[in-house]
Amino acid sequence: MGGMFIAFFPCFGSLNWLNIPFAIIGLIISAVALSKAPEASRGSAIAGLVLSCIAVLFGAVRLIMGGGIL
Repeated sequence: MGGMFIAFFPCFGSLNWLNIPFAIIGLIISAVALSKAPEASRGSAIAGLVLSCIAVLFGAVRLIMGGGIL
């Protein structure tokens, strides 16, 4: 998540090319943790899933705005 905030500053937008793959890996790990966790302790897995989705979406939007993805 820290890479997502740094990548919003000018001249650091290329960090999104690193941020998005790491966020996708976090999304996969969170989904596996959510499927394996017992009912009582799913909160952190859900938080990881939501935060990883936000990181992927903001990273993609930032790349589109900056001309990184045409």
